[in-house]
Amino acid sequence: MAPEKKDGSGHLGPESTMPDPPSIHPSFIQVAKPYIFEQTIQNCIAAMGVNPLREEALRLQGVTWIDNVRKALHLPIRTFNTAVVYYHKFRLVHPDNEYNYMDAAAAALFTACKIEDTLKKSREIVCAAYNLKLSPSEHMAPDDPVFEVHARGIIGLERLMLEASGFDFRTRHPQKVLVKLARNYGLTLKSEVSNVSYRISLDLYRTFAPIKQTTSTMAFSCLELAGRLLDQRLEAVESGVDYGQWKTSREEIMETLFDLLELYTHQRGATSVGPHFPADRFLTVRIPLNQEAEAQRYPRHTQWTDQNKDERASNGSRGIKDFGMPDKGGLVHPLTPVSANGERPRVGERGRDGAVRFMLDPECADSEKSRVAEYFKVEMEEYEVEE
Repeated sequence: MAPEKKDGSGHLGPESTMPDPPSIHPSFIQVAKPYIFEQTIQNCIAAMGVNPLREEALRLQGVTWIDNVRKALHLPIRTFNTAVVYYHKFRLVHPDNEYNYMDAAAAALFTACKIEDTLKKSREIVCAAYNLKLSPSEHMAPDDPVFEVHARGIIGLERLMLEASGFDFRTRHPQKVLVKLARNYGLTLKSEVSNVSYRISLDLYRTFAPIKQTTSTMAFSCLELAGRLLDQRLEAVESGVDYGQWKTSREEIMETLFDLLELYTHQRGATSVGPHFPADRFLTVRIPLNQEAEAQRYPRHTQWTDQNKDERASNGSRGIKDFGMPDKGGLVHPLTPVSANGERPRVGERGRDGAVRFMLDPECADSEKSRVAEYFKVEMEEYEVEE
């Protein structure tokens, strides 16, 4: 019933006011990032408070788990590539105390099987991993009830895998470009350099290079490193005369080479190529590369900017002013979604204050943010006047 005035009429008085409508949230926008540079990776690790040594150990263990299960299920290399990329991106968003690395690796492989059209049920992945610890006579079947709970957990992690990647289903496979380059420089697929470079391309996924570099950069790096390790150097590859044609640069290739050499120097036993060469061989290969980098003044990481200036996101769009700056006692995670008014979701409350929308086109996201920001700009000005 409508409130009555003192005179008994049923009309609202001048003192009666309608309640203010709830504030409109612009929603958070997360743009898919096909490339995530080293600076962003380090900021993600720092923001989550993850120990770098523990991060490296879990990264290598997870990739090894994916590789072993992939071989047991006879999955192609492209599924391995995609699974490891999803594993890396997931770990840059979720700290290691929120999940078991084997569960994350299984969910990444399960997601990759769908993307690469090499479908495997979650039960089959869990069963294959379990059977790796048993003798062939003790192998269990995927439909065994013991795998039910674990298989459901992997399906639940699949959504987090997709969110961490920004629902970006674009994949890159350097092995295809590597085969083209080997043929282009007169190498047969059965040659020793081709064989070693192919195995190096698999070891490369134990580093963060696959989410930082293009396929051509990775292929050139693997081919050059294989020639240097075998003392069969390819001058045409090292000279860089074809870098422009493949849209790469010497700086990016040097960064990838150093990533590989650090992997082989510190984690030689956890790689495919490392045990086949003595430890001092990798140091011998690195010396002339260090001299070249020093002489040409190549930076250790190509895409690295001053934190005090406006950052640029890894997909080419403008960053946010509070990127990497302190926020309530911690660091702002650079991969969290951002609203049109620059707001970020609070830790542990993602999706509670506003919806998170995923977009592939950074220009479209920037255009929408600028239009929506005009509304909130007026609202903020009114708020400041009232204060």
